[in-house]
Amino acid sequence: MINRVVLVGRLTRDPELRKTTSGMSVASFTVAIDNPTSKDNQERTTSFIPCTAWGQRADYITKYAFKGSLVAVDGRLNQRSYDSKDGRKVQVIEVVCDNVNSLERRNGAANSVVEPDQDFGYQPDPIPSEDESKKNVTSIDVADDDLPF
Repeated sequence: MINRVVLVGRLTRDPELRKTTSGMSVASFTVAIDNPTSKDNQERTTSFIPCTAWGQRADYITKYAFKGSLVAVDGRLNQRSYDSKDGRKVQVIEVVCDNVNSLERRNGAANSVVEPDQDFGYQPDPIPSEDESKKNVTSIDVADDDLPF
């Protein structure tokens, strides 16, 4: 059986960080996702998906994401129930996050955008001059009929 959820959407509010009695971090947040529309009905609808992150994931999401942030969530669906203060049994379906990534920086720029002054230690291989490239070439004498293509 497979229980896997992958979501990309925006946070509806800042994540709420709490600590368990043992000191474990737990963050609760809601991701808003636009639903696809049919051609007949152009009215767009939105789903609001409750999510829970534990441990370092909870610390990460509360540190780097905020209301309106674009996030990617990978996790599993979890159903639980509890008795409310007024005695009703409440059912909750939520995504328990295995991985959460903020897809935007705090200033709103996408993480995939590299600023021109950023240096990540990458040095491209130097392009050999025409004389150097001819030194490394070995010719092979093969008839066209012997080639597989």
